[in-house]
Amino acid sequence: MPESRPTVRRRRLAAMLIKYREEAGKSTEEAAERIGCHRTKVNRIEAARLGISLGELRDLLTFYGVEDQDQVDELVSLARKGRAPGWVQKASLARPSYSDFIGYEESSNYIRSFQSTLVAGLLQTPDYARAVIVAAQAGWGSAQVDALVTARMERQQVLKAPQPPRLHVIQSEAALRLEVGGSEVMGKQLEHLAAMAEHPSIELQVIPDQAGAHAGLFGSFVLFGFPNPAYSDVVCVEHRTGTLFMESPEETEDYTLIFDSLRSIALSPGDSLKRIARIHRELSKASNS
Repeated sequence: MPESRPTVRRRRLAAMLIKYREEAGKSTEEAAERIGCHRTKVNRIEAARLGISLGELRDLLTFYGVEDQDQVDELVSLARKGRAPGWVQKASLARPSYSDFIGYEESSNYIRSFQSTLVAGLLQTPDYARAVIVAAQAGWGSAQVDALVTARMERQQVLKAPQPPRLHVIQSEAALRLEVGGSEVMGKQLEHLAAMAEHPSIELQVIPDQAGAHAGLFGSFVLFGFPNPAYSDVVCVEHRTGTLFMESPEETEDYTLIFDSLRSIALSPGDSLKRIARIHRELSKASNS
């Protein structure tokens, strides 16, 4: 398997292989001997620079004494999905970090998102997403725009999974009043937002304009949590050319405190729905006048 830029899944797989090997008290030399290769191959696999075949993976897990079938199935799934799907690869031509972001989104079981200027990507309509992408990427051709719109819509499939991640979104009121794509597009976006807020795994809160200065003034961020305790939380902060990923406990704890602070000043989910409805009414009234 040729070396390539490691995906999130491959990094996760590598981290778990190291964990199980060390817990079993095995060396990289012993692991290499088990699957009939040189130690450098095992080192590259554990550094997420090289993929691993399903046969080698199962052999190593047996060697490490991993008997829990759920754990085995999880790692096999990570190995199978080590390469991002085509729609991710197309979108990633513009932003190399995008596939990593999607990988975290797909493997997370708890997503906390604060959005100060735009509606959260997982809750955007196609027309709203297109308007955002066209505005942000001036000069792009229709094929590039279509690829990113497709990617954004495909991302939302995680919310339709049998066990979707818990999604907690905090939106600034200013973001909901910004007429992205015009009044008609924004009106449908607000309707969609209200409908998604009824989803049992989604919690939506709005920070009213009257809240004044708050901890989120420095910008939007997403905080991912994972079902496996071996995986640390990850903070993602988007910027013009990509996404900054932070995994140290100090950084994730800081952003957790920021999110909790924002949650405390935001409207309740019920009052947030009322605020969205009010914004929608005001928008409709202004566009009809």
